[in-house]
Amino acid sequence: MTSQAPNHARVIHLRPGTPTPAPEPREPLWRHLVGDVLRRERLAQERTLKDVADEARISMPYLSEVERGRKEASSEVLAAAAQALGLGLGDLLTRAHGELVRVTARRAGPARGVSGTAHDGLCLAA
Repeated sequence: MTSQAPNHARVIHLRPGTPTPAPEPREPLWRHLVGDVLRRERLAQERTLKDVADEARISMPYLSEVERGRKEASSEVLAAAAQALGLGLGDLLTRAHGELVRVTARRAGPARGVSGTAHDGLCLAA
């Protein structure tokens, strides 16, 4: 007996002339954020991928994949790459977290619970 996984594809039927809805923005992946931080820091230091990989004792192709967000690196690899760049693992993760907050805040608009008015989030319903 074989079983098939359910197809979760969503089908939207539009009337002719109806504009196609824009796809919902996806949450950024942590590996992309961390990779971006590593690459930005390496480039800011004007260092080559080979130089940082050698110092971190990581293969150059693997570090490249991590920087491009294609590999989910272990904490040991991230710590080694961060250290090779003069950062601690905490520094790397804090920068990635800041990038996550910046990217998601830009997409979502004002933070939840923040009304942007003088009413301090007070909302009355009739």
